[in-house]
Formats: sequence, C-alpha cells, structure tokens
Amino acid sequence: MFELLEQNLPAGSFEPVHAADGMPTVYLSREGLVGTLQALRDTPELRYAFLADITCVDYYPREPRYEVIYLLASLGSDGFGETPKRLRVKVRVPGVDPSVPTITGLWKAADWAERELWDMFGLRVDGHADLRRILMPDDWEGHPGRRDYPVQIKEPVKVYEPLQVTEDEFVASIQASRDRSKR
Repeated sequence: MFELLEQNLPAGSFEPVHAADGMPTVYLSREGLVGTLQALRDTPELRYAFLADITCVDYYPREPRYEVIYLLASLGSDGFGETPKRLRVKVRVPGVDPSVPTITGLWKAADWAERELWDMFGLRVDGHADLRRILMPDDWEGHPGRRDYPVQIKEPVKVYEPLQVTEDEFVASIQASRDRSKR
C-alpha cells in the first residue's frame, strides 16, 4: 500500500505509520494537506474518491495538541481504483495555532464535519464558508471535545425556553441555509 503512495505522491509529502489496527495510516503536514488529499483523490491508481469522516483527538497537554483525522476510501470499481481500499490520514495541529485548511473544495461532504471540528474542539477551519456551531447552542462557551473542558457544568436547566421553533421560523431557517450554500 505505502509503495503505491510513494510512486504517486511527491517525495516527503507523507509519513507512513503502521497502525495497530492494520488500517493504512499516513501523517501529512497542514501546509501540504489540501494538495496531497487532491492527489489521493485524483490519481487514477489511488482514487480515494470517498471522504467517510473527519474527526479530531485532543492529546492535551502534549504538543502538538491535536490530531485531525480524515478517513478516506477508494471504492474499487467503475474507475475508482483497482480494488477497494481505505486510508487514514492524520494531521498534527499545535495547540497555539489550532487550525487546518478547509477541504470542502475537494469534498462537499467535509462541510458539516469541519463545522464539528470548530464546535467540539475549537479548531479553526481556514477558508470554510460557514464556520459556526453545529451541535452546541450558539451562545455556548467553550468546546466540549477538549480534554481541558470543565466536566462539571453548573448551569440551571432552562425550562422556560421553547424546545421547538414555529413553522415560519423553520421555513426561514431552511431558506437561509439554501441561500448560504448558493454563494
């Protein structure tokens, strides 16, 4: 597997890792992330055309603090490479500059996962068109996926707030979302 990557990617663009679970894993630099992912997607011998997920691990207090993980798959049929295969791509991200470039230009499916990186871990996704909270309320303080996030939350339950929006608010929200995606 790594030989195929070495033949088709620029020298020094990745660092292979032999993961305990057997899944092929490589480390990329933040600076080379977009270009290397594009090569993984567009090179006919590789054709990692499917982005399955993006997630993050916080290794606080270690530096680099974060690892952003991209899970890719090559479907192995109809021009998508010879055989099905998977690849785990990791990027080390320092705690002093928690950011990665967006890959929504390569995979539209990255949109929500990148927003989750921001919401849960506070990682900025540079170039993302609509980086805002996705799981936590807009006024939530902090990022619950971080290891230094306080576990004991001492905020009273707000039972006076409605749990649902009106039909007009729902329609307006859907329309606003559609308008943003057309930009």
